[in-house]
Amino acid sequence: MSIRILPTLALAFSALAAASGVQAQTPIKFQLDWRFEGPAALFTYPSAKGYFKEQGLDVTVDSGNGSGGAVTRVASGSYDMGFADMAALMEFHANNPDSPNKPVAVMVGYNNTPAAVLALSKSGIKTPADLEGKKLGAPVFDAGRRAFPLFAEANGIDQVEWVSMDPPLRETMLVRGDVDAITGFSFTSILNLETRGVEAGDITVFPYADHGVKLYGNVIIASPKLIEENPQAITAFLTAFAKGAKEVMVDPAAAIETVKARDGLINVPLEERRLTMALEAVVASDDARSEGFGRLDEARLALMAEQVEKTFGTKAPIDPKAVWNGSFLPDAALLDTVFPPK
Repeated sequence: MSIRILPTLALAFSALAAASGVQAQTPIKFQLDWRFEGPAALFTYPSAKGYFKEQGLDVTVDSGNGSGGAVTRVASGSYDMGFADMAALMEFHANNPDSPNKPVAVMVGYNNTPAAVLALSKSGIKTPADLEGKKLGAPVFDAGRRAFPLFAEANGIDQVEWVSMDPPLRETMLVRGDVDAITGFSFTSILNLETRGVEAGDITVFPYADHGVKLYGNVIIASPKLIEENPQAITAFLTAFAKGAKEVMVDPAAAIETVKARDGLINVPLEERRLTMALEAVVASDDARSEGFGRLDEARLALMAEQVEKTFGTKAPIDPKAVWNGSFLPDAALLDTVFPPK
């Protein structure tokens, strides 16, 4: 008797759910490139505001430990989407040419790389040329260190000496004088130096984007499986992301509260500054405004592919058309409204 009733009950429940507006949410596991710091608000905010759910998605946002890890986790299938440095994505493609699971960039987050060289005023380093023969410090996997040959070529630097360390020691070693300069993300290293007692006016910063190195920074990536099986989910994700980004730029303070909800130990004022700096430097930069939120210039992408291939010494050539697919972007009507007026 019960066997006959169960299907009837299931059908009745489905009808009731449909009538009440309850819909199945597509699960999306999303991997950040780093910890829950200021820039993570670009993803925690739309999640907290329910914008992903409005698009029919059940999105889980997890912290990360570097762009390389984000790329490999999406490639492995552990995550459906992620946030990673375009150079790291290109390198993965070129060093794993036979892999059937190479993630693809579907939206630009950081139109410019946040990489920069930083020194203290007391070092006497006033221009990039002053780095000649100096001792620079950074972790071996640091994006700025790996791309430094491009910076050096653009600024006529022939030789520097590198000192390797773990990320938490980078700014400390600069303050102690163990190195003359460091490479790192500008909005991370500047604030880390300030927390170590350095005045903002005593920090000299050479952003790569302002000194001849026009690399793209972080992009949203998607797995080949998601692209093949549910491309609509990607557009839905990017739509919610764009909607959230627009509000994050208007009210960073409110956005940081959603980061604090994920990590109650963060320094709220510090992370609000970090978010604001990131928005100004790489999200809503002049280059980003020129190319359009989330979008890129194909000629610039092709040049970057050539530069990464040469500088990183990849196993195979980099095909810019294989690493980027802009067909999942939301309508321009939405993207064109994201940047606030200057």
